[in-house]
Amino acid sequence: MENATVLIVGAGGRENTLAEAYLDSKHVKRVIIAPGNDFIPYSLKERYPDKEIIIEKDCNLKDRDSLLNIAEFYSLDLIDIAPEGPLESGLVDVLEDRGYNVFGPTQKASKIESDKIWSRLFMERHNIPSPLFGFFDDTDKAEKYVEDIYSGKEDSLLYVKASGLCGGKGAIRVENIEEAYTAIKQMKTFGDSGKSFVIEEGIIGEEFSVFAISDGINYKILGWAQDNKTLYDKGKGPNTGGMGCHSPALVASSIMDPIEDNLIAPVIKGMEKEGVPFKGILYLGGMLTKDGVKVIEFNARLGDPEAQVILPGLQCDYYELVQACIKGNLNDFNLKTDGKTRVCVVGAAKGYPDNPIKGCKITGLDDAGIMDDINIYGAGIEVRNNKLYTSGGRVFNIVAEGKDIIDAGKKAYDAIARVDIEGNNLHYRTDIGGSDVDRILA
Repeated sequence: MENATVLIVGAGGRENTLAEAYLDSKHVKRVIIAPGNDFIPYSLKERYPDKEIIIEKDCNLKDRDSLLNIAEFYSLDLIDIAPEGPLESGLVDVLEDRGYNVFGPTQKASKIESDKIWSRLFMERHNIPSPLFGFFDDTDKAEKYVEDIYSGKEDSLLYVKASGLCGGKGAIRVENIEEAYTAIKQMKTFGDSGKSFVIEEGIIGEEFSVFAISDGINYKILGWAQDNKTLYDKGKGPNTGGMGCHSPALVASSIMDPIEDNLIAPVIKGMEKEGVPFKGILYLGGMLTKDGVKVIEFNARLGDPEAQVILPGLQCDYYELVQACIKGNLNDFNLKTDGKTRVCVVGAAKGYPDNPIKGCKITGLDDAGIMDDINIYGAGIEVRNNKLYTSGGRVFNIVAEGKDIIDAGKKAYDAIARVDIEGNNLHYRTDIGGSDVDRILA
């Protein structure tokens, strides 16, 4: 296929990275991002002068019909559904029924992410190592469950998690009975997503993320990373959508065989066996514990900001890779990576994640973007008269590549030091990749 048109559904830095990956393909002539963000064409038009980049803002990721209208307006060769919300809504199913070429798991398959109770029970059925858990839709029964746990051990670590999608913010860490009561009550604040919830043991160890692409039968590993979810350094503060990451994460590099054998392969095989083949990108959130590798969670799509450090390392045509996946030819595809280390630092507006400050002028981002080995991916950015302003919580991603974590990290922080948000309203973590820096220095 030459002169292909690709529609990417999504809005943030992940979608900016996907647009770049598709524009790099010799097959792709036009990329449409719905709803996208202003920074995508701002940053990519000069690099791809012979290709067309369209932002379709007249849609809503929570309104399936608005996305279908955009699909029907264009003559499309591929639709890539990037975020979890449209996957949960069954957008892939509807588009496939209408004859479109779509990349992403079906509504049933995406339950591996969108329904934590279903996901935990699936792991249990297929003997995938994961925490002990209970699930509830009744507050009284949940409180009795945690009372029994804390009567035996007063300082038990637990997580109370809304069963449905909450933008990465539905998991609450608790360390005593009073915190557990509060977290159970807090589930109501997540609306329908929190009507049922999981209470699971808190496993101890070091976290990692692994990304696999699957055609429903076969899979290949795209890469692995380590995300930093909390707002502040050293795991402090509230959970966010992600404040930065690095790849490859050394914690996973030496244990990929058990990760694949015990955590990835059983999902692909198990879902096929249950008649719900997983076609798309499987995101494993795992942990290395004293008892081996265990699952924290599975997601049904690329992570954000992990996509920003995984996709640029692929040394193959991404359009061809996705088409091979859709057609069931993944085993024949030669997937290569460049072996470089990448660090992504997320620049957020102060007030994120609750009330980010919007409308503030951003300066220095263009200067950072012309530095060697630096890429900038936009998220919450509005462009007015060729000037940049904040329009969301996570504003931009600075991604640096280097020979190792120390080299890449230094470049990333040198770059973000050039950037400012009006009123001193830029916030970012200063310890991204710190675990692997410590390993190297040790």
